[in-house]
Amino acid sequence: MSDGFKPNEIRGSYDASRMRFGLVVSRFNSFITERLLAGALDALEKGGASGEQTDIVRVPGSFEIPIAAKKMAQAGRYDAIIAIGCVLRGETAHFDYVASEVARGVQLAQMDTGMPIIFCVLTCDTLEQAIDRAGLKSGNKGFEAGLAALEMARLSSQLRTAATISAVRTRKRR
Repeated sequence: MSDGFKPNEIRGSYDASRMRFGLVVSRFNSFITERLLAGALDALEKGGASGEQTDIVRVPGSFEIPIAAKKMAQAGRYDAIIAIGCVLRGETAHFDYVASEVARGVQLAQMDTGMPIIFCVLTCDTLEQAIDRAGLKSGNKGFEAGLAALEMARLSSQLRTAATISAVRTRKRR
């Protein structure tokens, strides 16, 4: 790369000003999901978000997260959504079905709506692993999801603005 080559770079930031956030939280395994929620809210607050900028929707279990997240995204009220759940492996194949379908559903909701939906659904083999990821040993994955929501909300806003400016420039050239 030559010294004169300087590409444009667009980055998000952790600035929550004028942004709205939605969180969809599973009640199942609430011992874990409440810790993840607290971490996500902490990150949003550190980014400058207030309670008025933040809505929480509770769903029965992780399997219900994708539909709630998609409906929240379609509402047009939010700049980013955080999907919080916890699926623990049991003795049957149920874990595999739920874990993969929740991940697929959240990804489809994100792609269908263009809304950043941050995936904070723990899929752990043991309760101990989940506890570690909800703030004990491995940090709090909810906090990390909150930071990702801040960054993606701002980045999405910048990309929308960049696309609008580009479209206007293209029309003027014609």
